[in-house]
Amino acid sequence: MSRSPFVFSCDNKRYHTLNYYSRTRFGHKIYKAVIDCGLTCPNIDGSKGTGGCIFCDGGSGYFTHPYADISGQLILERERICKKYGDSAKFVAYFQANTNTYAPIDTLRQYYKAALTFPNVCGISIGTRGDCLSDETIDLLSEINSETALTVELGMQTCHDPTIKLINRCCTHDEFLEGFYKLKSAGIRTCLHIINGLPYETEEMMIQTAYELARLVPEAVKIQMLHVIKGTELEKWYSEGRFRLLDRDKYIDIVVNQLELLPPQTVIERITGDGDKQKLIAPDWTRDKIAVLGGIDKRLAELDTWQGKLYK
Repeated sequence: MSRSPFVFSCDNKRYHTLNYYSRTRFGHKIYKAVIDCGLTCPNIDGSKGTGGCIFCDGGSGYFTHPYADISGQLILERERICKKYGDSAKFVAYFQANTNTYAPIDTLRQYYKAALTFPNVCGISIGTRGDCLSDETIDLLSEINSETALTVELGMQTCHDPTIKLINRCCTHDEFLEGFYKLKSAGIRTCLHIINGLPYETEEMMIQTAYELARLVPEAVKIQMLHVIKGTELEKWYSEGRFRLLDRDKYIDIVVNQLELLPPQTVIERITGDGDKQKLIAPDWTRDKIAVLGGIDKRLAELDTWQGKLYK
């Protein structure tokens, strides 16, 4: 019986984990030091829209220290990471909050270079949108890519334009694809982010998004359940009963089906969300990340299936 090459790998998973990738790429586990540059987005500042995506509360991770400069934030992140994992821990500088290519080139170069020269940093990850990748920006990213292990994380969320419009993304799927293909042409490692459970999307629509991911063959993917976060437009929708959230079992089934479709070499950098529990309104089951991960592993084993089993 054929099996995925990642079954029973270093962490005994039936999908290509970030841990497996890190250990084969760097020789050890890699952590993420989260940075908030204080940048905005074109669907926040009015250039394409206002209010941001309906699920967004500002884009900053709950570990970030946006009142400090890049080096100051990395010092604090290094203290956090090394306190837990030891002084020799290596990490990726993760530009997470909002759109981290949405600034003048000289400003971006200053930010990226400050992270690049920081001790313990072995790579850079930059979160952005497909419509914020000018040719000049691609040139800068190519420069950074020649100096370190670079990943650009693109928010795809879904391949369905009606949903994209509904969530106030202000970036069509074609615009996303244009940015993605620029990164591919430049040889830059790209991680695509999707969200399961977006309002009014059916299971079939989420599977179609996985088919689109498979067609694109990204180097990495993040899969997340939709979170209703305090203070967002989505919280208002949820309180008014305008949509229903997936339950845990349905989410697990959808993820398993999506994994079967994805290329086996695509790294699964995230398979469930890990948000700020103090701001989380729903779904409550996402608070128990271990149970979700265990449920996915159990379902894969029950079905004797794995990432890439149905990939063509």
